[in-house]
Amino acid sequence: MELDLSITNLSGEISASIGNLQSLQTLDLSNCEFSGSIPTSISNLKSLQTLDLSYCQFSGSIPTSICNLTNLQDLRFYDNLFTGTIPFGLYTLASLVSLDLSLNKLTGHIGEFQFDSLEYIDLSMNELHGSIPSSIFKLANLEFLHLYSNNLSGVLETGNFGKLRNLTSLDLSNNMLSLITSANSNSILPNIESLDLSNNKISGIWTWNIGKNSLYYLNLSYNSISGFETLPWKNIGILDLHSNLLQGPLPTPPNSTFFFSVSHNKLSGEISSLICKASSMGILDLSNNNLSGMLPHCNAIRNLDFKDNQLEGPVPRSLIICRKLEVLDLGNNKINDTFPHWLGTLPELQVLVLRSNSFHGHIGHSKIKSPFMSLRIIDLAHNDFEAIDLSSNKFQGEIPKSIGNLNSLRGLNLSHNNLAGHIPSSFGNLKLLESLDLSSNKLIGRIPQELTSLTFLEVLNLSQNHLTGFIPRGNQFDTFGNDSYNENSGLCGFPLSKKCIIDETPESSKEADAEFDGGFDWKITLMGYGCGLIIGLSLGCLIFLIGKPKWLTTMVEGNILKKITRSKKGTCRRGARRK
Repeated sequence: MELDLSITNLSGEISASIGNLQSLQTLDLSNCEFSGSIPTSISNLKSLQTLDLSYCQFSGSIPTSICNLTNLQDLRFYDNLFTGTIPFGLYTLASLVSLDLSLNKLTGHIGEFQFDSLEYIDLSMNELHGSIPSSIFKLANLEFLHLYSNNLSGVLETGNFGKLRNLTSLDLSNNMLSLITSANSNSILPNIESLDLSNNKISGIWTWNIGKNSLYYLNLSYNSISGFETLPWKNIGILDLHSNLLQGPLPTPPNSTFFFSVSHNKLSGEISSLICKASSMGILDLSNNNLSGMLPHCNAIRNLDFKDNQLEGPVPRSLIICRKLEVLDLGNNKINDTFPHWLGTLPELQVLVLRSNSFHGHIGHSKIKSPFMSLRIIDLAHNDFEAIDLSSNKFQGEIPKSIGNLNSLRGLNLSHNNLAGHIPSSFGNLKLLESLDLSSNKLIGRIPQELTSLTFLEVLNLSQNHLTGFIPRGNQFDTFGNDSYNENSGLCGFPLSKKCIIDETPESSKEADAEFDGGFDWKITLMGYGCGLIIGLSLGCLIFLIGKPKWLTTMVEGNILKKITRSKKGTCRRGARRK
């Protein structure tokens, strides 16, 4: 007999009369709005085999009376508000196969399990503390063990895992565990597919050659691992080693690797050309190390992140064959090159970061028909570009004031767009600027007095906007004629014939810019540089962001996560992991 009220709008507390349904074998109240405590009368359901109260708002302690359900095989209480300790009787239920109490507020120690019937244990995202009980390592039928995001501590000995030969998924991340590796070959976990020990206290050289033939997902990030004897995994797809203390040359991942991250380590030396030759490689993150030499020649890759290293030379032209490239981040290196216009032929490129290098020359209209058609983020800050010409497009939105941090700029042309808002007073910081063309937009407000400090300015065109107020005087502004200000009916003063009245006298434009100080994106529909481009000039850079890039949402959250977990829950968790 089964009672399934899941995924309904039922709410309130469960009546004690539920205990009268003594023939029930399955009770499923998951994905509802039930709240309050579980009635003790539930212990009358002696025939119950499956009890699912997940995704509700139950609170209080888990009643010890549940431990009287001697036929119970599957207990799912995840994503509620239960508090207190785990009832001791749950550790003694000989029939129990699956136990999921994750995403609650349970405290205390994990007790010792008395029977080895369990195949599935998930106690993650609680407030449990102490060590992992030794009885867990004797559960020979266990396939799934998740204890992540608790306060567990102690030392794990790899030799203790020898009996868990059926284990496919092990997640102990976000705890305070350390690891001692045993030479015992019985600890290899021959069926393990997913192992996550990230954010613990694991240190030293990694020597645990677990799951050589079966492991697909390995996350050891946020530890203090200093190196690896070898990377022996033949079928690894995701290998995340970032934020450790890895030193020496860059390790080469197995050919099966799709995702490889060693960012935020202390790796040095040149990047081997072999690293991009892995036939499955899609996402490669080598950022925040001390790697040097030339950029490697890569192909058939989706995401390259080499930022914050010591890489030199030009951008390799071989990238032009990476037709699926979506993210290229070369920021904060020593690359010396002109702007790589040829990257505009890549149909999937969404993110291009070149900031803090030695790029130079001009950025302007490309000879490529419809270049950068998918581009969503471009960051060119802190280089030596001399001119930017993005005229005759369909840009819309305000001009961020931080464009004034592009100190090497000699020419800026944003004319014939749909830009609105004020002219940033920070343009006064462009001390080398010789030409400024903002004509044929929808700019409003006053012309910033700060622009008079641009003593190299030879060409100024602010015509065909909606500017108002007094035209600044002094330095180069005394040399510009009427043509610089045509079709701005609200402007007055020299060189125009329209005189200013007293309330149109000049004032600082800082207040006008203040409303934009909070930061924003410059939203653009850019014809010729990619439809839908959004640019925000932040900290002196051209950068925009409209959400997660496609490579992240489709590849990581889709294909990858399907292979990480073999959950029996049947529905997605509402909660997010604490990192």
